[in-house]
Amino acid sequence: MTEFLLSVHVLVAIVTVGSITVAASMFPRVALRACGGGEERDGRSEGTGTAVLLHRVCTGYAVAGVVVPVFGIATGAQLGVLTDAWLIVSLVLTVAAAVLLGLAVLPGQRRLLALAEGAATAEEARPTASRLSMTTGMFNVLWAVVVVLMIVRPGSTTGA
Repeated sequence: MTEFLLSVHVLVAIVTVGSITVAASMFPRVALRACGGGEERDGRSEGTGTAVLLHRVCTGYAVAGVVVPVFGIATGAQLGVLTDAWLIVSLVLTVAAAVLLGLAVLPGQRRLLALAEGAATAEEARPTASRLSMTTGMFNVLWAVVVVLMIVRPGSTTGA
């Protein structure tokens, strides 16, 4: 059973968190390009359509990503490591990343999309895009630390 739980945990983490980190990292540049104008297609610039798609990827996978800590906790319970410091720190960082995503990254994307769809210039949107890039970078660093903790498991008695 442990192998199944761990497999689902890792697979869902790769698919959801990986997709969010890539899409969220691409979003500010694409949305900023949409603000600078571009080819029109169906009443919106092509860059705006791509930005909308990237935002949908981030939003959809954020919802699906709830499965990652659920299976992670179940795996930790099976292994008897729920009270290990590395796992507790990983869970705290996971919650911090989720809060950052929900309260800063996704709303920042919506603000930048509104600027792009409202015909803002790239110069007007640049401060919002810069803040969003920084916030997205912090989100990505949190996940990188969680991955390292999951691999190294400092102080773990289960062996690395």
